[in-house]
Amino acid sequence: MTFMLTDYMLYAMWVVLGLMGLDFLVGLYKALKTNSMMPSVVLGYLLDTLYYILPLFLLANMAPLDHTDWLLKIAYYIGAVGVAWKYLLDIKKKL
Repeated sequence: MTFMLTDYMLYAMWVVLGLMGLDFLVGLYKALKTNSMMPSVVLGYLLDTLYYILPLFLLANMAPLDHTDWLLKIAYYIGAVGVAWKYLLDIKKKL
């Protein structure tokens, strides 16, 4: 399986993964600060990887099947913006 992350698709994935990491660090800090470290803190991010990141990679891999060359890219960008928005709201809620 090869990933076809080109140009802005790569930058969008970096934004999504960066916000995911920042959300993890904020959640970890809050958990350590309140002494409520639970396995769900880490397991939640594994599920997020499965539910949010994997579909973005699948859309990127299906891009060569799209003969218009823009339908799946638009779906990818909409998904990336949606995931980034979700993590921004989660970070705001934790702070």
